[in-house]
Amino acid sequence: MIPFDDITIYPDSPEQSDKAQELARRLSLDVSSTRTNDKPQLLISKANIAVTTPGLGNPIWIDFTQGKNAHRRQFGGGRGQALAKAVGLKKGATPTILDATAGYGRDAYVLATLGCQITLIERNPILATLLEDAIRRAQADPETQEVALRMQLIHHNTTDYLTQLSPEHYPDVIYIDPMYPNRQKAALVKKEMQLLHQLIGPDTDSSELLKTARKIARKRVVIKRPKSATIIDQQKPNTAVESKNTRYDIYVN
Repeated sequence: MIPFDDITIYPDSPEQSDKAQELARRLSLDVSSTRTNDKPQLLISKANIAVTTPGLGNPIWIDFTQGKNAHRRQFGGGRGQALAKAVGLKKGATPTILDATAGYGRDAYVLATLGCQITLIERNPILATLLEDAIRRAQADPETQEVALRMQLIHHNTTDYLTQLSPEHYPDVIYIDPMYPNRQKAALVKKEMQLLHQLIGPDTDSSELLKTARKIARKRVVIKRPKSATIIDQQKPNTAVESKNTRYDIYVN
């Protein structure tokens, strides 16, 4: 796991210096005058904010306007896909959703494309920074603006955030995607997942989060799991929706 204090911020041009300084103040990190390959950095450019770490090659950033996210928006299967069924999307029903473990925001973006108002909670400051930048760029793009305006990002510990919510603000659905266990053969793991493991570390609190979420969600809690994975903390779901490699465990309130 990357020590947070080891990360520096690097602006790739003088025009990005003010942006780098503001972000450094917000995150309490140092600004570096040099690009380095042996320490993790947040890279500030005109195009985006990216992160790079030793051994992962090219920088990684989040983009909702093109690439895989754009493909899922256009060809993802609509409300017939497993994710949509799991959260209860159907004709006449578009629930409000809280994504308790936002990560790269991919599933949240899919749900936003299907019309859901969704709150993304991300406690890791680096991932929250990448998400904030991606949502800002998507809101500025005519192709994705309407979708991105349905996405609200909150940088917070989810369990703490949920316990502070007043009942009138409870979401219909709470969606949880815990960190998958790290595979033994690192070569099989995509570099985006390697970065998640480096930034976040192993899953240690999904049991507590599930218990809290079940008290807060108005309609259901959905947990995304590998298809062959065990259920969380022996808390048996009411039902499940399965796709090729994934299982969505559903706890109905």
